[in-house]
Amino acid sequence: MEDPEAKGKKKRGRPGKQAPTSNKKPRKSPTDKAVGVARGRGKANGVAQHNGDGGDPVTLFEVVKLGKSAMQSVVDEWIESYKQDRDLALLDLINFFIQCSGCKGTVRIEMFRNMQNAEIIRKMTEEFDEDSGDYPLTMPGPMWKKFRYNFCEFISVLIRQCQYSIIYDEYMMDTVISLLTGLSDSQVRAFRHTSTLAAMKLMTALVNVALNLSIHQDNTQRQYEAERNKIAGKRANEKLELLLQKRKELQENQDEIENMMNSIFKGIFVHRYRDAIAEIRAICIEEIGVWMKMYSDAFLNDSYLKYVGWTLHDRQGEVRLKCLKALQNLYTNRELFPKLELFTNRFKDRIVSMTLDKEYDVAVEAIRLVTLILQGSEDALSNEDCENVYHLVYSAHRPVAVAAGEFLHRKLFSRHDPQAEEALAKRRGRSSPNGNLIRMLVLFFLESELHEHAAYLVDSLWESSQELLKDWECMTELLLEEPVQGEEVLSDRQESALIELTVCTIRQAAEAHPPVGRGTGKRVLTAKERKTQIDDKNKLTEHFIMALPMLLSKYQADSEKVANLLQIPQYFDLDVYSAGRMEKHLDALLKQIRLVVEKHIETDVLEACSKTYSILCSEEYTIMNRVDIARSQLIDEMTDRFAHSVEELLQEAEEADDDDIYNVLSTLKRLTAFHNAHDLTRWDLFGNCYRLLKAGIEQGSMPEQIAVQALQCSHYSILWQLVKITEGAPSKDDLVALRRVVKSFLAVCQQCLSNVNTPVKEQAFMLLCDLLMIFSHQLISGGREGLQPLVFNPDSTLQNELLNFVLDHVFIDQDDESQSMEGDEEDEANKIEALHKRRNLLAAFCKLIIYDIVDMPAAADIFKHYMKYYNDYGDIIKETLSKTRQTDKILCAKTLILSLQQLFNELLQDQGPNLDRTSSHVSGIKELARRFALTFGLDQIKTREAVATLHKDGIEFAFKYQNPRGPEFPPINLAFLEVLSEFSSKLIRQDKKTVHSYLEKFMSESMSERREDVWLPLISYRNSLLTGGDEDHMSVTSGSSSKTGSVRSKKGRPPLHKKRIEGEQSTEIKSSVEGSWMMRNDTLQTPGALQTPQLTSTVLRENRPAEHIEFICMLYTYMRGLMEDDAEPIFEDVMMSSRGQLEDMNEEFEDTMVIDLPPSRNRRERAELRPDFFDSAAMIEDESVSKTFLPPLLSVSHFDPPGLNPT
Repeated sequence: MEDPEAKGKKKRGRPGKQAPTSNKKPRKSPTDKAVGVARGRGKANGVAQHNGDGGDPVTLFEVVKLGKSAMQSVVDEWIESYKQDRDLALLDLINFFIQCSGCKGTVRIEMFRNMQNAEIIRKMTEEFDEDSGDYPLTMPGPMWKKFRYNFCEFISVLIRQCQYSIIYDEYMMDTVISLLTGLSDSQVRAFRHTSTLAAMKLMTALVNVALNLSIHQDNTQRQYEAERNKIAGKRANEKLELLLQKRKELQENQDEIENMMNSIFKGIFVHRYRDAIAEIRAICIEEIGVWMKMYSDAFLNDSYLKYVGWTLHDRQGEVRLKCLKALQNLYTNRELFPKLELFTNRFKDRIVSMTLDKEYDVAVEAIRLVTLILQGSEDALSNEDCENVYHLVYSAHRPVAVAAGEFLHRKLFSRHDPQAEEALAKRRGRSSPNGNLIRMLVLFFLESELHEHAAYLVDSLWESSQELLKDWECMTELLLEEPVQGEEVLSDRQESALIELTVCTIRQAAEAHPPVGRGTGKRVLTAKERKTQIDDKNKLTEHFIMALPMLLSKYQADSEKVANLLQIPQYFDLDVYSAGRMEKHLDALLKQIRLVVEKHIETDVLEACSKTYSILCSEEYTIMNRVDIARSQLIDEMTDRFAHSVEELLQEAEEADDDDIYNVLSTLKRLTAFHNAHDLTRWDLFGNCYRLLKAGIEQGSMPEQIAVQALQCSHYSILWQLVKITEGAPSKDDLVALRRVVKSFLAVCQQCLSNVNTPVKEQAFMLLCDLLMIFSHQLISGGREGLQPLVFNPDSTLQNELLNFVLDHVFIDQDDESQSMEGDEEDEANKIEALHKRRNLLAAFCKLIIYDIVDMPAAADIFKHYMKYYNDYGDIIKETLSKTRQTDKILCAKTLILSLQQLFNELLQDQGPNLDRTSSHVSGIKELARRFALTFGLDQIKTREAVATLHKDGIEFAFKYQNPRGPEFPPINLAFLEVLSEFSSKLIRQDKKTVHSYLEKFMSESMSERREDVWLPLISYRNSLLTGGDEDHMSVTSGSSSKTGSVRSKKGRPPLHKKRIEGEQSTEIKSSVEGSWMMRNDTLQTPGALQTPQLTSTVLRENRPAEHIEFICMLYTYMRGLMEDDAEPIFEDVMMSSRGQLEDMNEEFEDTMVIDLPPSRNRRERAELRPDFFDSAAMIEDESVSKTFLPPLLSVSHFDPPGLNPT
């Protein structure tokens, strides 16, 4: 051992080989150690023993794992054993760390005494069971989580209990640190993880000891100064001597602690914070954050902060998350901001960019950290930085949006001068001082240019700005108050935005859950949340019962504002009307709604009025009768007006003027909107609507808007009649009457498909699809056989008309429109809207195919457009294909081949019989066939018959028409075989032979001998059927393989081969499937021995016997097993950098960097101690230190790792 005077600079290690010095306790002899063993946990020869009768645990690992004893008592027992025999106690501690790594090996006393740490670790590595997978510190389950907690607590309590004596004996800590350093450099990840976690917790405990020493030093120094400043007569020299001695002892202890921390930091942290395993890196960053917060005088400086800054660029989210949380703990304390100033300037951009991190948890913590930086210093963030966070309030991920809302609240919506705002509110007569803040919210919403996302903005701010968002009185006052001279009034756009925000806050308060698109659904509210929801609902109801009629009266001419305001009643607690005797306010609301209905014909406004009436007419409320009377009066007036205007319009016929048309259209729009939510069958609107439609068909001059509305209103009337019939016990006359109505309406809609006006045709098409779906065979399911008279099945004529409509109005090119509309945002929006409309048309028709209302072959005309219109309708067509295959695999396969045949015929018509097989059109058909083949999936047994049928139809189509020039020329459709070959890979080996035999029936002898280019499709198709027999062996036998269990013997791991189907079973499957072929077509026979296919390769294939094939399968399975088993090797490179440990990114920087605790506040400079390399003043004063050890503290490059970009 080294002299005590040099202990501050010595290299640390396990001092097990040297003779003890004079100031050390002599080691006990082996005979003495036997006494210690008897008093401690039972051991024999240094190896822990278990009680045979299942008694108490006897090893330190078992005690900590069970956690039955308090860590204090466990540590005290260990200290007692250490005092008796420190070698055996340390051996128990060493085995504790080894066993915590999941290693089954044990260090014995002779190994501990006679072997170096590297040799011990090598021995333990050899005994490490790589197949066990048992690693206590990362195993799931509550027991192992508790074990990890106990593990960390044990180390902390151990240092705390040993801090006054044992840790300074230059034996225990040297041994532990040396062992952990060696383990942390192991290639076994479990050793590295365990030792790193232990070392970091050890370092944290030592930092706490150092902090206590610093406090004791400061106290001792103050006592010494106070005693020395006394007059000579009162000064106690003995006390001064004691204080000096105590100060010297504390200083020596501090030097020793510094030396220990240097060893851990330089030997473990600087290597492991870049470890290949993310969890190890996360441990290092988490603990360095604890050191900086716990002992900021020593650790909160740029020399340590740089590690956190560099690791912000880590590629694993969990490590970045630890960095952000460590920084949050520092930025929470405003007193630490001066020390973080340089770090903030250097890494602020990175932190702000992390608010867009792909890991949502990281993004949330980054936003919270930016919020803390904002709280600490308003000037730290630029406007651009803030704007990067602002837009996240519209994020679909709610935690990100809420964190951004907190930032926005701190930045914009915190009151800067509450007294002035309250004075202004009193001056204006407002009850709330939040007027300016609400104005600020409106301005922010408008400037964000995402007006349709008001609900998202409100939800983001709900947790942080709830008091502001629930200030409905202030919002109403801003909307209703008259402008005052000198104060800026709300513009029309601002009023619309404020109304929209108000409605969103009302919805959020009443429903108490996020808007659609945020969150995973409605969660169960707690009792407190439920009470808050009820209180908020009562509060908003009581306020808006009185305020809403006034708001509607003021804005009744503005359709957008009125449509938003009319959403408010659906969130009312309607019992308040009767309980609070507020019927007069209900009458005022109904009056305003009536005025709105009479004044507007916009669909949004009318639907909002209809919905409001529907809510107010709920039978559960006592106000229902009052509202029903008002609604009936309104409907009576509108139906009378409608009947009168229809008569006038039909009488005038072609001479009708604009006023006649407007009267019919306006009334019909109102009635249609109400018929959607209300049963108006007693007013018999269908009759007049049908008259209008028939007149339009006969005369051909009906305005398109009237026709569209009449179609929609008639549709609603039919649905309400169906509802009445299904809910009651209908008579035969009722069924006949409804059938007559439906039949006549379907005929009218069919006639409207040929209308010159596109909106009329589209409306008729959608209603036809809906009604055919509703009145299909599905109607009588569920025990409703009595409704059989109402079932309608479309005839072939109607099916063809529907299909032609889809082809004419859905699959259209818009290149010309795209060029004319380019660059215009409004036109872009119109194009998107038109695409949505076409998608709805296609989906409506595909739904008829899926539910077997329209014959499946009609889908061929849809499927053939899959590639060309993939971006627009690919998802709809693919889903239709999937659903039809589930209905009938064989018919679906026939439909697929039919679609390819249609495309091929179209190509023949365009190019003639001499096709250019290299053209893009042919390639497009082949690519479509390839896509269709992929949809059959990997299970060839399930799709066997369907694929075989597809080939049969394809072969028949290819040879359907002979070439008029003679038999020596190829059939006209022969090139289709090249398309058909795309499906050959989906045939199993047996079926390939069967299909080839079927193909030969259509071939003459001369065909098989032809080799000209025009015969290449036939040659290619034949080759696709004749090849792949051996390769398909594994798929035919459901993944057969040879017995590979003996090839590779991994301890405790089962072989990876699959079970092989027995020969008898395979033969049975083969015969049964081929039998189905025979039944489907008796002319299709299983061929005999096939002729050897001609080889197209320049390398001749040798005949491979069955044994050779089986060997290849066995070798493949073996190699696959190796790759699976070695996917996560237990041994690996332990550094993230490929340059290796010797080329550390800051090797020179770290080798010279040591931990030096700062001088105590009242302590004089120490002459013989190292300079304080982390003290900026010392660095500036000592130029040599600055050049030798660290770059200048104020240099930005101080944070950049030499030779390696932190990204």
